[in-house]
Amino acid sequence: MTSALRPETTTEAVRRPGRWLALSVLVLAVLLVAVDATVLGLATPYISEDLEPTGSQLLWIGDVYSFVIAGLLVSMGSLGDRIGRKRILLYGATAFGAISVLNAYAGTPESMIAARALLGVAGATLMPATLALIRNLFHDPRERSLAVGVWGAAASAGAAVGPVVGGFLLEHFWWGSVFLINLPVMAVLVVVGVKLLPESRNPAPGPWDLTSLVLSLVGMVGVVYAVKETATHGVGASALAAGLLGAGALYGFVRRQLTLPVPLLDMRLFKHRGFSGAVLADLLSILGLSGLVFFLSQYLQLVQGRRPLEAGLAELPAAIGAVVAGLVAGRAARRFSVRSVVAGGLAAVGLALAALTVIGQSTGYPLLGAALLVVGAGAGFSFTVTADVILSSVPKEQAGAASAVSETAYELGAALGIAVLGSIVTGVYRGFDGPAGTPAAAHESLGGAVEATAGLPAHIALPMLDAARQSFVDGLALAAGTGAAVLLAAAVAAWFMLQGQKLDDRPQGHLGANA
Repeated sequence: MTSALRPETTTEAVRRPGRWLALSVLVLAVLLVAVDATVLGLATPYISEDLEPTGSQLLWIGDVYSFVIAGLLVSMGSLGDRIGRKRILLYGATAFGAISVLNAYAGTPESMIAARALLGVAGATLMPATLALIRNLFHDPRERSLAVGVWGAAASAGAAVGPVVGGFLLEHFWWGSVFLINLPVMAVLVVVGVKLLPESRNPAPGPWDLTSLVLSLVGMVGVVYAVKETATHGVGASALAAGLLGAGALYGFVRRQLTLPVPLLDMRLFKHRGFSGAVLADLLSILGLSGLVFFLSQYLQLVQGRRPLEAGLAELPAAIGAVVAGLVAGRAARRFSVRSVVAGGLAAVGLALAALTVIGQSTGYPLLGAALLVVGAGAGFSFTVTADVILSSVPKEQAGAASAVSETAYELGAALGIAVLGSIVTGVYRGFDGPAGTPAAAHESLGGAVEATAGLPAHIALPMLDAARQSFVDGLALAAGTGAAVLLAAAVAAWFMLQGQKLDDRPQGHLGANA
């Protein structure tokens, strides 16, 4: 048996001293990314007012981060396996903080899109490194399940902290301040991480293949762009060309990985049903969620008239549900089964989204709060267990690449969700019938309609704004129904693909018994 597969049973290997303090540093990295993702939703109305992006540019601001990060995650995860996960995490955190300043001071829609893309490059170094370091810090499977639960709970806590802190900042400062909150978190992460995090890498990594990186990036961005353009404008020459280019690049990437002696991503991992089922569950569940969540902050502020801080507090139930579920998910999966916890969590999210199809302009908070709580709990159960399955399915030397697959599914699902479900909202919204004198800018986005009312007489502004809000709500309800269908389909797929899958209970660095 090779050293990569040799059981690790010594007390030092199984229970590394200082592992929980090291986990606290990884939690900061997760918070860094999660906070950034959620504050953007709250800041969107202010960005719309200040930068005046078109509807298409607004979607790009929302999803270009996911486009880039999805294209680079596998390559960055593999790079971390080669040069050291601690090193790439600290470099990435430093870059993430610096580029956040560019986001804060962007002066045009184009510069904002470019800054978000650069942030995606930095973000691609963070998430795979955090999960891979957990895999190497915690060799006892039950401890690792708890650590993954804490990791997932931190992401959910970031989703809660982002809107609340962001809402406070938006009420007292300009919208760019929501990006500057990354700086103190980054500073603490780097200073403390240098001291506490152990370095880990693959001892025999092989060369890092630049061609594979380019193929992965071109493939992911091409495919997601094609889906986005088709959903927004229908099948066109540019969407078709991008889709064909992306599909060809991904085919080339897979073929190249199968021929390289030491690939960036070992495609044989996908032969394991548990690994593939967990990745698919991640992708479909995030696809169903992300587009809706992106527009929910706009609904709370621009339709129901809530202040930013109030809107942030209104979204807290989702984070609370995810934190609680994430901390007990591993125990639940061992007591019942992996497939029942994952499929049940996905089905719960789907049913909660289905309940939101009856949403209206004056929908009371009890329905919204209950739906958000169920969405958070269901997602917390599913994401935590699938991350655990993926980590336990590979030797620790491949932890970075395997973690990157999980994160790629997450980010690709987020990009597709914003592209597809967001385009549904935008497509329905643009068709609203306003009174005579409604400016064209009002049809670009709801934020544009609210801004346009400032220069219109009341007999035009009020009915125009009411029609715009109703059209936005109609689009949101349709997107919720689409998301519900995707989540329920994902639950069925997970039930069959994760049949017989179990979380490993043996402290060793081998392939899981059911992988």
